[in-house]
Amino acid sequence: MSLVSDLPADATLMVVPWHDPVVDAVGFDVRSTYVELFWLNVLGPTATWALRRLVTGLDRYPLGYELDLDETAGMLGLAYSAGTSNSFGRALQRCVLFGMSQPVPGGLAVRRRVPPVATRHLARMPERLRAMHAQWQVRTYTTDDLERGRALAETMVAAGDDPEVVERQLLAVGVSPAAAIEATSLALTRGHAPA
Repeated sequence: MSLVSDLPADATLMVVPWHDPVVDAVGFDVRSTYVELFWLNVLGPTATWALRRLVTGLDRYPLGYELDLDETAGMLGLAYSAGTSNSFGRALQRCVLFGMSQPVPGGLAVRRRVPPVATRHLARMPERLRAMHAQWQVRTYTTDDLERGRALAETMVAAGDDPEVVERQLLAVGVSPAAAIEATSLALTRGHAPA
């Protein structure tokens, strides 16, 4: 089923969450540094931004919402019209093609967490990205690394910073990817999230 060819010119699209217990358990938030570093290379910038926008809507309406296609395309600086010759429709189709979303009756189910990048996609990436990805796969870290990350994460979360900002900052100060993810998660689950 081609999503793009099914979209009318003046349409809205129902966007609902795609629940996948396996990917939800091991995956990465759509707005995470992981997606920016590795999935961006696969999806492309337009599809990555479209996916982020779809998921941001699910933050406000967790059960689903109606998306105005023309308005959303315009907000992303894209063209939208019926048929296959529009950049926003092609971005949505790329999300389907790479398993970030899937057509459902009357709309589109969207992943809030995405799986790790497949080996076939990694093979096409520049050497530097492949080396960085190998670092992300390391799931071990020192207690000192975790504690340093946790202290900063708790402070940032308590100050109202978004989780993706916290994770990015931890990486910027040299906390390992595994420790940054764990520290951010601990800060959010230990009740340090703003009310």
